[in-house]
Amino acid sequence: MVSKNHPLAQLFRNLVERAFVISLRWDDPQVVDYLSDLLLKFVHMRELYKLRDLRGRPLEEVADMLYYADVRLGAQSFYQEREVHRHIGDYTLFWTGVYPEALPRLRAHTRKDHLIDYVKQGKQSYYIVSLFDIGEWRDEAPLFRKLSEHFEVCMQGLYNVRQQWERMAAESFRRFRSEIERDLW
Repeated sequence: MVSKNHPLAQLFRNLVERAFVISLRWDDPQVVDYLSDLLLKFVHMRELYKLRDLRGRPLEEVADMLYYADVRLGAQSFYQEREVHRHIGDYTLFWTGVYPEALPRLRAHTRKDHLIDYVKQGKQSYYIVSLFDIGEWRDEAPLFRKLSEHFEVCMQGLYNVRQQWERMAAESFRRFRSEIERDLW
């Protein structure tokens, strides 16, 4: 994982704050921290596909992840159930918020996820995580309840973050191109 002191971490934090506090008028430091960390964590594709089946193969579809998110099926413990549901919430929020144009491919009719509604499942998974409100998870449970209840707002905020970084990249490229052209002529 990228260090929280890395400039990319600060960039994500600033973009998420701007999107949620200024644009959406939702000033919740816990949500801002969590979503900033989520973007930072998923910089590495291996984190996006960190869940593995019993043979060690990455789980790339929510339908497969759900099998390992239930102690009556593939989950070996309630801890695993919670962690898999947390990952499903994060995974679905990332795709629906940051890269919604990828959803048709992720949910193509040839894939198991064809019948899975990523928004509904993300909300449900975060809700399940929020039910683990004892012991070490007590303080985090309300955060996951908020993520479940405001999943669509989080999607909108993350999409706003993406738009901001794309504008920044385009502006940076324009400045670079202008400098190059000025130096050449």
